[in-house]
Amino acid sequence: MAQAYMTEPGQGQGPERAASRAARLRNWWRPDGMWRRGIVLAVLAVLLGLLMFLHGRIPNDLGNLGSLLETFLPWLGLGALLLLVLAVLRRSATALVALVLPFAVWLNLFGGQLTDKAGTGGNLTVVTHNVNADNPDPAATAQDIVNSKADVVALEELTADALPTYKRELAKTYPYRTVEGTVGLWSKLPLSDARPVDIKMGWTRALRATVTSADGRKVGIYAAHLPSVRVKVEAGFTANQRDGSAEALGEAIAADPLEKVILLGDLNGTMNDRSLAPVTSQMRSAQGAAGDGFGFSWPAAFPMARIDQIMMKGIDPIAAWTMKATGSDHLPLAASVKI
Repeated sequence: MAQAYMTEPGQGQGPERAASRAARLRNWWRPDGMWRRGIVLAVLAVLLGLLMFLHGRIPNDLGNLGSLLETFLPWLGLGALLLLVLAVLRRSATALVALVLPFAVWLNLFGGQLTDKAGTGGNLTVVTHNVNADNPDPAATAQDIVNSKADVVALEELTADALPTYKRELAKTYPYRTVEGTVGLWSKLPLSDARPVDIKMGWTRALRATVTSADGRKVGIYAAHLPSVRVKVEAGFTANQRDGSAEALGEAIAADPLEKVILLGDLNGTMNDRSLAPVTSQMRSAQGAAGDGFGFSWPAAFPMARIDQIMMKGIDPIAAWTMKATGSDHLPLAASVKI
C-alpha cells in the first residue's frame, strides 16, 4: 500500500532549498541591490570627508567650533572606520566607494604620523612637562625628569608648595635654573638673559632664556603655559584668552634676536588648531617632523590630544617621543635636536 509522508516546511526539499539559496545570494550581490543599499551611509561618508577636508572653513564665530574640531581632528578617522564596518555589513557598494573620500583625506592629513621618522645625530635633548598643580608626588616626578637624561627641561604649573621640592631634587643634575611665576627652566648648560614673557594673562606663565652649548652656540629657549580652554554647553569652546596669549607669544618669538629658538610648553592646543597659528606658522613641531605616532599627551590616563608641544625654528629636530606617565595629568614630551 502506498504511504503518504508529511514533511515540515523547508525539509526534504534539497534541490528546492539550494535553488532558493542561490537566488538569495544573487539578490544580495546583484548590481542593482549593491548600489541601491546604503545610500544614507554613503551620504554620511561624503559629509565626513568634506568635514575633514574643509575643517579650516568651519567658523570660530560660534563657540570656537572650528578650533574644537581641529583639536580632535585625528579622531574623525574612527568615524570612517565605523562607516566602513557598517558598509560591509550592509553590503553596500555605494557606501564603500563613498568611503574613499574620508579615508583619502585622513591619510593626506595624518598619514605621515603613522611612520617612525626618528633619526640620529642629535646633540641637545629637551623635555617639557606640565607637572600638575595637584601632583601628589613632586619628588617622584622630579626623579622621572632626571632619568630622562635631558639637557634642558621646562616645567609648567609649578606651585609655591611644590617648587622647593623640584629645586632640591633637580639641583644636582641641573645646576642652572630660572623660574618665573609658574614656569621654570632647568639646564645642564649655562643659562643667561632670563626674563619673563608677557602673554597677556595678568600673571607670569611664560619665560625666555638663552642656553649656551659647549661649543658656544646660543639658543633661545621659551617655556610657556597658555591659558586653559573649556567646553561649556552655554559658551562652546572657550578659548579666547588662550588665543590672545598665543598671539602675544608668537610676537615675542618672532622678535627674538637669536636665529635658533626652541619653544617648550603646554599650549592647550594642537598643531592643527588655527588659533595657534601665530606660533605654529613660524615653527616646526618636533613630533610632526621626527616623531613616531601622534604623540598625544593629555589626559595621561587616556591621551586624546597633543596639547603639550616642542617646537623650534632654525634647528633640525632629530627625534621626538612621549615619556611614561608621572603623577601629572599630562605626559612629558621629549625631543632630540641638532643645533
